[in-house]
Amino acid sequence: MADTTETLEHRLSRIHRALGENRLDDVDAVLADLEPAEIALLLESLPPVARIQLWKRVPGEVDGEVLLHVHDEVRSTLLDDMDHEEIVAAATSMDTTDLAEIFEDLPQQVAEDMLRSMDALQRERLEETLSFEEDSAGRLMRTDTITVRSDVSLETVCRFLRWKESIPDNTHLLMVVDRDGLFQGTLPVARLISHPPEMAVADLMDHEVDSIRVDMKSRDVATLFQTHDLASAPVVDESGLLLGRIVIDDIVDVIREDSEQALMNMAGLDEEEDLFAPVLPSAKRRAVWLGINLLTAFLAAGVIGRFENALDQIVALAVLMPIVASMGGIAGSQTLTLAIRGLALGQISNTNSAWLLRKEIGIAILNGVLWALVVAVLALLWFKSIAISVIIAAALTINMLAAGVAGILIPLLLKRVGIDPALSGSVILTTVTDVVGFMSFLGLATYFLL
Repeated sequence: MADTTETLEHRLSRIHRALGENRLDDVDAVLADLEPAEIALLLESLPPVARIQLWKRVPGEVDGEVLLHVHDEVRSTLLDDMDHEEIVAAATSMDTTDLAEIFEDLPQQVAEDMLRSMDALQRERLEETLSFEEDSAGRLMRTDTITVRSDVSLETVCRFLRWKESIPDNTHLLMVVDRDGLFQGTLPVARLISHPPEMAVADLMDHEVDSIRVDMKSRDVATLFQTHDLASAPVVDESGLLLGRIVIDDIVDVIREDSEQALMNMAGLDEEEDLFAPVLPSAKRRAVWLGINLLTAFLAAGVIGRFENALDQIVALAVLMPIVASMGGIAGSQTLTLAIRGLALGQISNTNSAWLLRKEIGIAILNGVLWALVVAVLALLWFKSIAISVIIAAALTINMLAAGVAGILIPLLLKRVGIDPALSGSVILTTVTDVVGFMSFLGLATYFLL
């Protein structure tokens, strides 16, 4: 029985000590208490050498499940350490849905051998799953669905289930179909066992059931589960033919992956980034966005350079200048974060974006005026200049207004052209607030003070 109170940090410490002292029995004892998902998290939390050492100790019967739970980049390193037979054995232990998730990461020869080793039905199911888009309901669905007809009795259904001897995990609904396999509704297992056996399925089934189109985006499926409080749902094609089901376990994975993606993209990183990847590939990936940021920094520096004479003559401008850019940056990032979240949840569309823009303009004006007055008073006390106080107040208001507008428009425009706002929105926003902040502050100072 796993100790659910033990933290990841404690487990990592135990593993490091055991591996370092070559106490492999202790390593095996730790692994024996863990679920595949917990082993996957441990592997992702280890440097490459220790990761491979631990991977060699993972029991073969859970290899497939562990591979399923690790990120793509980590999975690739683990597969590289496995021989042909080990990979085939791990992959063949998975069900069709899980196998489809990692199938394209397998070495070509292994994939071909696996297909040859499958029976016709397994191969057909795998090829059908792989035919769907990667982020669609078709890739999420399970095909281990139990179906019954509406014109049979509960007793007949019970006999059928006893004949099967076992039912798939997370089966609390039986799918009701007609003779042609078209979806008609669901029969909760709780009703099956709590009503007289002579009653017909048609008398107890739910007819008004949320079904999911096989081509629906996985993110939209997750939203449907959240808003309708679903535990499972049938998946159908365009004609209503029942293809499979999606359960809450699969949706939890989608929500987790989406949150990780948003977090990593805010920093310009891939959601599959391996924390313990070698230095060279990690540096190469990060260099791209550092280079983009450097270009935008030079753009802001170029704006400052145009006002070199003003900065030489009025030292206070150089002291106060970062305040304008910083306040605009913070205000813009608040709006940008809310806008990206709203887009991810499907809350922002063409029908309400104009209202949202007006709201953010109002907030920017109120906060701009408030903090402009505060900064103006502090600047007056510091530099004893009313002119400089008025100029920084005006520049701060202008920049916060620009930040509010940019925080809404940037993600909307990026989404329209097919670019992930979480990936590049912050870089563009920083450029806007820096350029507008420096231009307004130094421009006003040059015009009125020189």
